[in-house]
This record gives sequence, structure tokens and C-alpha cells, in this order.
Amino acid sequence: MTILAVDQPAHGGQAELPSLRARLACRAGMATTTAGVANGFVQGNLAILPEKLAASFHRFCQLNPKPCPVIGMSDVGNPRIPALGIDLDIRTDLPRYRVWRDGCVVEEPTDILAHWRDDLIAFVLGCSFSFEEALLAEDLPIRHIERGVRVPMYRTNMACAPAGPFAGPMVVSMRPFKPADAIRAVQITSRFPSVHGAPVHLGHPHSIGIADLAKPDYGDPVPVEADEIPVFWACGVTPQAVIAAAKLPFAITHAPGLMLVTDLRNKQLAVL
Repeated sequence: MTILAVDQPAHGGQAELPSLRARLACRAGMATTTAGVANGFVQGNLAILPEKLAASFHRFCQLNPKPCPVIGMSDVGNPRIPALGIDLDIRTDLPRYRVWRDGCVVEEPTDILAHWRDDLIAFVLGCSFSFEEALLAEDLPIRHIERGVRVPMYRTNMACAPAGPFAGPMVVSMRPFKPADAIRAVQITSRFPSVHGAPVHLGHPHSIGIADLAKPDYGDPVPVEADEIPVFWACGVTPQAVIAAAKLPFAITHAPGLMLVTDLRNKQLAVL
């Protein structure tokens, strides 16, 4: 697990961070998306579990670092993660959450104050929004950003390595590219292992259990043109598929595509 330090602004400059402004908008119930918000700052997937399941989930993440790269954890019962932001409250600072009971989503609130408990531990996982900044910097087009929709995400037939009650399929996100651009995308994203790294599959969606690209399990569909191939990255929504498969009595996650904006900077995650 890699926990990175936040770049601290000068005294009095914290409120000027776009990442904090994004969290404050969520806290006020005014945010509807995090796509294209606070560019340059790391966004994270969220999984909140009771302490008795946390060790097994942490082990699951270690065994499955592509879909579940941990970039931050809370202490038991503490809704704050200072390593990801000084003014950050995991209970209020996302646009929308999912509350799970017995493996089913029972509520999608805009805060989880009523659901927070003293035995909960929050895990924040790296998000592909970070490497998208690097792709755009190299003039590689990203279809869902061009169209203003959420990235399409799919459950696959690729099984994650199990740990305790956590077992199930890997979820992937898809971005179409022309073949030459796909090669470049592999090179660029391999520099970002803490936000899913290089793709896990290129082309042939049927071979990883995806029946129809036009019907994603999460997010929104985007067209794949005749001269393009679909490129698939491991996705931080994987814990949600695993929570459903395990029928866990209780868990909380982010709503797919609606992330936690941290004060980490994307450039901190590059390894080369």
C-alpha cells in the first residue's frame, strides 16, 4: 500500500485549492459530478467497511493491486484522512454514495452522516481520472470526456484473487483508441501503477465476458468507431462487484463515477 503526502499550500492558502472547493461543494449538497473537476488533483474510489472485515479487504487489495490500489485509509471510526486532505470528511465530501446491505444497494444518499459508525474504516483507491490527465496532455482523445458522460465500466469474467469473504469479478473501464494511440496509451498509463497502471486487455471484449459494449454495467456507453479498438483498464468499482457477490451485511461505497477529490496531485503518482 502506498500512502502519499499532500502538497501543503502556504498558510491561509488551503481554501484556494480547487480540490477543497470541490469537496466543499459536495459538503453543501451542490455537486453532481467530479468529472473534469479540480484538474490535476487525484480523485479516489471509496469503500467503507466494518473493522472486522477491514483486514480481509486490505489483503484483497494487496492481492489485486490493478483494480484496487490503496492510496489512503482512515483510522477506525475516524471520517478524516489527513494524508489525502487536511479539510476532508469522508462522510460528506462525495457527490453521492451507495449504502449496501446484504450485497444490495438500498440507498444512494448525498452524505452518510446517518450511516456512520464508530467501527467503520474507509479505504480510498486510485482512480483512472489521474492517468486521463496524462493521456490528454499527449493529445490522446478520451471519448467520454468529449461527450460529457461517465466512463463506461463493465463486469468481466476475470476473477480477482480472493481474500476472506472478498471474491468476485474484476470491473474494467473502457476507452476507445486507434491502434497507434492505444500503444501510446499503454506506455503512458504504465507510469501510473497506483491508479490502475497499464490496460488489462485490448480489443475482443467477448473474450473477457463483455457481451455488448453498448450496455455497460456502470457509467454511460460511448461509440467505438470502425478504425478503433476498445482498451480496458482495471477499475476501482471492482469492490462494488465483490461486495455484491459476497452479500456483505453492510458496506458503503461511492456511486460509480462520482469520486472523492483529494489534495494529492496527479504528478505525485507518476513513477517515471
